[in-house]
Amino acid sequence: MADNKAKRGGADRALIALTEKYEVAYWSKKFKVTPAKLKYAVKKVGHSARKVEEYIQLQKHRAADKSRIALSQPYEVRYWSKKFKITPARLKLVVGVAGHSSKKVEAYLAAQKAAKKKAAKKTVKKVKKTAKRKKTA
Repeated sequence: MADNKAKRGGADRALIALTEKYEVAYWSKKFKVTPAKLKYAVKKVGHSARKVEEYIQLQKHRAADKSRIALSQPYEVRYWSKKFKITPARLKLVVGVAGHSSKKVEAYLAAQKAAKKKAAKKTVKKVKKTAKRKKTA
């Protein structure tokens, strides 16, 4: 869809004209976004309807799944790896065990850290006991 209503070819349908109110209304309804979001997307990626749709889908994905870890998205793997201070490979293992919920992953990592601290304390106590025994003997 472009400015000339007489032209209805494929190339004309593949473009979004922000100057026409009916086009803004049509594309906003089609992509299920507000006209302001549509205009922002067009300014960001250009007038191609396909590119705008891809951009909007990506933005919806990012907004909807803030607490869900999608291992198929490299930017999410980087983000969650940095947030939890673990390697991407370890993140993938933990997600496999705990699930895709960031809250469950965080709880799993906290439980592992606590168990590690507890084991370290036991080891220190044992070392101190044996050191005391050696001194008294």
